[in-house]
Amino acid sequence: MSLRIGILGAAKIAGSFMVGAKASSRVEVVAVASRDRARGQAFADAHGIARAESYDELLADRGVDAIYNPLPNSMHAEWSIAAARAGKHVLCEKPLATNEAEAQAMFAAAEAKGVVLVEAFPYMFQPQTLEIERLIASGAIGEVRTMFAAFGFTVADAANIRLDAKLGGGALMDAGCYPVSFVRQVFGKRPVSVAATARWVGGVDQTLAATLEFPGGGIAQISCSFATGVHRRAIIAGSAGVIETDYHNHTDRAPAPSYRIKRGNDWQADFETIPVPSMNGFMVEIDAFAEILARDDRAAVHARRAASLDNAWTLAAILESARVAAPALC
Repeated sequence: MSLRIGILGAAKIAGSFMVGAKASSRVEVVAVASRDRARGQAFADAHGIARAESYDELLADRGVDAIYNPLPNSMHAEWSIAAARAGKHVLCEKPLATNEAEAQAMFAAAEAKGVVLVEAFPYMFQPQTLEIERLIASGAIGEVRTMFAAFGFTVADAANIRLDAKLGGGALMDAGCYPVSFVRQVFGKRPVSVAATARWVGGVDQTLAATLEFPGGGIAQISCSFATGVHRRAIIAGSAGVIETDYHNHTDRAPAPSYRIKRGNDWQADFETIPVPSMNGFMVEIDAFAEILARDDRAAVHARRAASLDNAWTLAAILESARVAAPALC
């Protein structure tokens, strides 16, 4: 039987999520909730969803197995906890939480009810990301010594919720959570120290850069911005090679998605371009979530929990450091 999903909110990203959900054979979106009943019904009609409900009705709906939570960042903890307490599995949009304490409370609520909570990062479930992780684990580029990851674009509309500090906005939380997450995946643990700087506009970080130091001597740098042309790129440099990638959320948006690898330390060595499958990120994310539930994959649940807790700590530490312009130590 398909996993029955309810969407908690009719935000723009929920419409994008529906594209992936319709492409998946593993799930069926059966309900959507909105604070505005008319808006919820319009979303349901537009996407062929059977029921439009209130938030509370959705959480009480026995025909819903799992909740997708695309609410503003500041509301992730409150409503993911409410969904878990209602006995629903939760796929929560990134960033999972604004700090580690929130993330801990979210996972505690899920564990208390025996349900699964997963942070939604489409790029993380793309074949290219999984293959890069396998290459690094196999030693294909030796020991990772340094990494750079960036993501930026322009947000011009002053009314965009990404620019609202009360809703958990800012470049780091919206865009920078991707490079922070990718860096954490590569090094496998949270950093031991963080130093950051930012340009603040209207109470949120418009552009931010940070240096992260990891146990064992690895160093990473991340940057993010709401005031640049669109860019998304990562360079992973090891003792015996280099990987370059756009770490796409949606490889189906690129005409020829690929990543590049250079093996060895020879100055004359060439990069090899590796093509990757063209897939909708929401679809692969949804399928991975459904597979974790179907298999009761506790190892995957534990790994995703550990990564999300590390991400939450790191995001909060970066913002703290940027605000005081001094390193934040673990």
